[in-house]
Order: sequence, then structure tokens, then C-alpha cells
Amino acid sequence: MGTQRKIALVTGAGSGIGRASSLALMKAGFTVVLAGRRIESLEETRSLGPAPSMSTSVICDIADPESIAALFAKVMDLHGRLDLLFNNAGIGAPSIPLENVSLAQWKAVIDTNLTGPFLCTQFAFRIMKDQTPCGGRIINNGSISAHAPRPFSAPYTASKHAITGLTKAASLDGRAYNIAVGQIDIGNAETAMTARMTSGVLQADGQQVPEPCMNVDDVGNAVTCMANLPLDANVMFMTIMATKMPFVGRG
Repeated sequence: MGTQRKIALVTGAGSGIGRASSLALMKAGFTVVLAGRRIESLEETRSLGPAPSMSTSVICDIADPESIAALFAKVMDLHGRLDLLFNNAGIGAPSIPLENVSLAQWKAVIDTNLTGPFLCTQFAFRIMKDQTPCGGRIINNGSISAHAPRPFSAPYTASKHAITGLTKAASLDGRAYNIAVGQIDIGNAETAMTARMTSGVLQADGQQVPEPCMNVDDVGNAVTCMANLPLDANVMFMTIMATKMPFVGRG
């Protein structure tokens, strides 16, 4: 990474994939701006890193455009540049039949999982285009749901399919400015959100079946592998999943 520490911004950094990725990036030498809604969780992530003083916690609601603007203003105030954005923050909706999903539930997922990352990508583009040296990297958290849905998951699945479109469009638009954009699609990383997987999750045939999970630290290491590439190389799409989870088989 040379003598200058690279600046990374991770949304949803207070737990799960965001925490694991932030810690892996810190260990790799990045200075990480930890963004999320709960300062206590962000500070806990920061305290677990190898050099807590080199990273900063910033409260941000990724569904609030003004909060996003304030976040990127803070990044520039602190560091004057941005080398990596990991669009990680996301939420789901209740697992209910499609026809019972309310407009409010739909909008909450789309605002957080799609509009928020779009706005973050806009701000990152503006910074990365103008900084010296020009360029940077953006990694979007897609999900296995960017490929295939689970039952009763229309809002989440739609948002993650849309993230794939955003990744492709941003990758194309970023070429002229040395901005590399890629996506990591994660299946069954063991976090608080996926704890139910090991006790049983609804399958396409209506059965409740336990599913294998993988260590979330391996996701953090995968994100860091993408982040550490030189800007003339890009992992456009990476799928990392529990080896034995039911994804590529029938049923």
C-alpha cells in the first residue's frame, strides 16, 4: 500500500459483515471511517481494531440523504480523500407473502438497500474524480439474493437485483476516472442476522431446513482481497458462500 494509508468508508460497520470487513481492512493497513446508526456499536468495532486511533466512528442513517451528505463531508474534513467505499448497510422486510407487503415496508428496504448506496456512490464518484491521484474503488454488498430469491422476500430480492444493475452502470461510468466498481454476493455468513439459518429456514418447497453457515471473518478477508487490488484490476463480481448451502442445486 506504500507509505500513505488508504482511506476506506464502510457503511453498516457496527456489526456483522460490516464489522468483519472493517476489522480486516484495518489489519490490512487502511484507515477506516466506520458509519452506522448506533455509535456504541461503531465504537466497539473501532476498539477491536489493531490501531483504534487510526479510525473514526460517524453516525449515519443510510436511508436519510442529509445524513449521507454529512457523512461524506466528515470524510473529507478528516482525510481530504477517499480510496474505498464499501456499500454494506442493508435491511430486510418481514418474511410475508408478496401481496401483504405494505408500501412502507417496501420503501424502507428500497431506501436503505438501493437509494442509499446510489447516493453514497454519487458522493464517492465526485470525490474520487477530483482527488489526486484520481480514482478509487467501490464495493457493493449484493447478496445471494442478487441471483435467486428466498420465499417471501420480494423487497429484499428486488433491491439486491437492482444493486447488480447499479454495480454494472457505475463500473462503466467509472472507467474514465480510474474508479473500479465491483460487487460481493454473500451467502450464509454467520452473523446475528443469520442465526436462524442453523435452526431452520423456509425453503422453496415449504420445508423448514437448517442451513450451513460460514465464518463472517472469511467475508471480511474477501472484501479486503478485492480492496487491495491495484486500480487497473477489478473483481467485478465475487460470490462467497457456505460451501454446503442450498444455492446451486434444484429445489
